[in-house]
Amino acid sequence: MATETVAKPKTSARVHVQRFGTFLSGMIMPNIGAFIAWGLITALFIEKGWIPVPALGGFGTNAAGTPNVGLVGPMITYLLPLLIGYTGGKMVYDVRGGVVGAIGTMGVIVGAGIPMFIGAMIMGPLGGWTMKHLDAIWHGKIRPGFEMLVNNFSAGIWGGLLALLGFYGISPLVSAFSTAAGNFVQFLVNNGLLPLTSIFIEPAKVLFLNNAINHGVLTPLGIQQSLEQGKSILFLLEANPGPGFGILLAYMFFGRGAAKASAPGAAIIQFLGGIHEIYFPYVLMRPLLILAAIAGGMTGIATLAVTGAGLVAPAAPGSIFAVFAQTARDSYLGVALSVLLATAVSFLVASVILRTTKHSDEDDLSAATSRMEEMKGKKSSVASTLTGAGAGSVGVLTGPIKNIVFACDAGMGSSAMGASVLRNKIKAAGFPDVNVTNASIANLSDTYDVVVTHQDLTERAKPATSSAVHVSVDNFMNSPRYDEIVELVERSNAEGTAAPAAGAATAAAPGVPPAAAGTTGAGTTPETAAAAPATAAAPSDILVPESVVLTGSASTRDAAIDEAGRLLLERGAVDEDYIRAMHEREESVSTYMGSFLAIPHGTNAAKDHIRKSAVSVVRYPDGIDWNGKQVKFVVGVAGVNNEHLHILSSIAKVFTNKAQVAQLEAATSVDEVLELFGKVNA
Repeated sequence: MATETVAKPKTSARVHVQRFGTFLSGMIMPNIGAFIAWGLITALFIEKGWIPVPALGGFGTNAAGTPNVGLVGPMITYLLPLLIGYTGGKMVYDVRGGVVGAIGTMGVIVGAGIPMFIGAMIMGPLGGWTMKHLDAIWHGKIRPGFEMLVNNFSAGIWGGLLALLGFYGISPLVSAFSTAAGNFVQFLVNNGLLPLTSIFIEPAKVLFLNNAINHGVLTPLGIQQSLEQGKSILFLLEANPGPGFGILLAYMFFGRGAAKASAPGAAIIQFLGGIHEIYFPYVLMRPLLILAAIAGGMTGIATLAVTGAGLVAPAAPGSIFAVFAQTARDSYLGVALSVLLATAVSFLVASVILRTTKHSDEDDLSAATSRMEEMKGKKSSVASTLTGAGAGSVGVLTGPIKNIVFACDAGMGSSAMGASVLRNKIKAAGFPDVNVTNASIANLSDTYDVVVTHQDLTERAKPATSSAVHVSVDNFMNSPRYDEIVELVERSNAEGTAAPAAGAATAAAPGVPPAAAGTTGAGTTPETAAAAPATAAAPSDILVPESVVLTGSASTRDAAIDEAGRLLLERGAVDEDYIRAMHEREESVSTYMGSFLAIPHGTNAAKDHIRKSAVSVVRYPDGIDWNGKQVKFVVGVAGVNNEHLHILSSIAKVFTNKAQVAQLEAATSVDEVLELFGKVNA
């Protein structure tokens, strides 16, 4: 029976831009090492470099009179765009997508004859996306023994066609855009208007739009300018640490309470570590301080323009060390003045604002985090480093914890700090073999036991790591959640069995109240609860024969949710509103759990629509697409009070056993399914 599904909630344009910026960052940031290598080679060996070497710098001729090619030109023309194209394709469709994306990128490189970073950002993802959809056409239709032949030739043929498209179609368009954008930047420089870009860049940083601006526009244009002129001012429009450093200095002298006490540590992290997001909460506590950031940014840019200074390559992260490492040979004075004057102007303006406006800074920085949430719909992954609260978890542990990853937008600053702190704690606890790393959300894979993210980035990390335990924090430096993770490691690695996950999630299922014991401000999602011990005995009729369907009729995710929800409704366990809440939950975060299993359930707000605990099981022998994952078992869940703990723990034990999953796939009767799910009713 068809039921009405809930419409997908609208996403703001700002969020789309943020996601776009994150995607661009995901192509650039893994290759920053190559950019730095190119920048150092350029700074050292070009004709105007520190150690001019014709054969390396690409100037002059060799003994035979042939012009030297050098390393600088080929690296910027071929190596860097190909790396970006490969990375973009791999993000969409793994290595196969990366290879096809790189082939397509070669077309725009040769077609344009100039560094094709924007072209690579187009062709890489396009190659991965189109190859993925082409493979889907003949998936499962290739005769045994011909798979390699078809896969290799399809990738080769399609990659070749994309290279032609890049050569004849994309490269002229990108070249025209690059020329127009370069002319516009030059117009701003010639007319002394470039400092005005701070009016847009500084607020954009607070709104997390800086990735789209920096990696989408400034870095490609800066590389082109650097190739032609040996340096570019564009690399410092966003990366100058001066404006944020000045604001933090002002708080050190004229702030109050927790803000003043935390400012020195934040200043060190921002200026030396290059993590600019850490000053965002201070701006949001006093919104007028955005004027200080803008004034500082404009001063820094004006100084660079007057002195003709610039960097040879991007400074990432925006640390003073990275800035000077990439400074052109003739620009050290100008760059130093730009940072110094930007800091001074930002400090003076911020000091006036702090001294002349009435505002209480006695509260901790959670108030600023809330203010940031109001302004941009999400919090910075590092802006809340100075505040502490909540953790969220999904997934279940089926063995010892071996791999933990910290994930943030770019996979650098905040995640690297958090990983370092937790790594030391876990080693001190006697578990040096537990691997703690950091990565960007765009590069996550479902190979980790625990994923730690800022609480506003957790939902974006879940789809790629659905089988992991997710821990949400809003304090990357000294979150109390770290001690809980250490305890989780101790329990799981000592027992080798499933352990309860630490913390809370932002969207628990109805009937999934916060696990109040010992966790301040934290709760547990139904996914997390699957790993927790039962705290209440479940009644014997949670799963009944009428709620088991061996061959579901749905062919889509939403229809499958309707089918599982309708079985709960027919039992009198829920009302119609609960089914709508199941769709709402699915739109906010996928309930795919791995092992062909999805567990749709309602939102926390829908708990009043549950009349009694119940479970429905629908099997889809041919599988259905669940946000790109194959699902064969859809288990609808409604839990009252703490009964969900026992339910989900029992379900988890079934689906973490490959033999039992195989038995479920082969079951020919409802009784066989009920026997395997027996502990649900135990």
